[in-house]
Amino acid sequence: MKPTLLILAAGMASRYGSMKQVDGFGPNGETIIDYSIYDAIKAGFGKVSFIIREEFADNFKSIFEPKLKGRVETDYVFQSFDLEPFGITEKIERAKPWGTAHAVLAARNQVNEPFCVINADDFYGYDAFKKMADFLTTEVADDKYSIIGYQVDRTLSDHGSVSRGVCKVVDGKMVAIDERLKVYFKEDGTVAYEDEGQEFPLPSDTRVSMNFWGFTPAVFKQSEPMFKKFVEANKDNPKSEFFIPLVADELIKSGEASFEVIPTDAKWFGVTYKEDKPIVQKSISELVNNGVYPSNLWS
Repeated sequence: MKPTLLILAAGMASRYGSMKQVDGFGPNGETIIDYSIYDAIKAGFGKVSFIIREEFADNFKSIFEPKLKGRVETDYVFQSFDLEPFGITEKIERAKPWGTAHAVLAARNQVNEPFCVINADDFYGYDAFKKMADFLTTEVADDKYSIIGYQVDRTLSDHGSVSRGVCKVVDGKMVAIDERLKVYFKEDGTVAYEDEGQEFPLPSDTRVSMNFWGFTPAVFKQSEPMFKKFVEANKDNPKSEFFIPLVADELIKSGEASFEVIPTDAKWFGVTYKEDKPIVQKSISELVNNGVYPSNLWS
């Protein structure tokens, strides 16, 4: 059974100012998602599931269905504010969805095979998809999941500090993720992070999470009770979000599952602000010029 690619695309993109999930970055208007799907098909994935808000559905289908028809199976998962399917009857007012792990849970009735999760607005590179596809077809188990570990110096910006989830790795397995809010290049090209006003060095080959995870459907049953507890504890906090690292941390601590850290040397880049767009366009243009991708991705 071929694995499924689950794309997190339900975010509001408030900092970007528009729906960056469907904004064009390639030479023929290709979205970042297009490149992820192209790499995933090449790597051996058999289905693409878009996790979106229901009001995005027509827009997504009009953009992606003509390109992908006959190339890969597609499916649409709707992340909503309705908590009744989880047995939660209390009405809780929120302006944004409940976070990435809740988005994954939204797919619990539609995904029945090993799958990976990625962000819609992040460029991951073919090497990462190939290694994840291999893991999901030969190694994954209900107690053995994975995360793609990017080299920190392959994920940083030349224009300021970024937040990164730094993986603590022991014998190839993640034992914790430390969230570092200010990670940056120093003037001498080395990497450092700031914590409580102090600067600390960070080896350039440190592995960080860019939200590229591999699971079996068992994670749905494992994480649903966690989500219910999270909602009860955070129902009065409208900005709280149920993130995938919270699930991973609990599974690791309870011994229910381990997380293999799959190293990649691929260069990651992403888009958060409008100012990031020309940088991403330039990076994709260089890849096209170097023959990594065709100039017209789906021709």
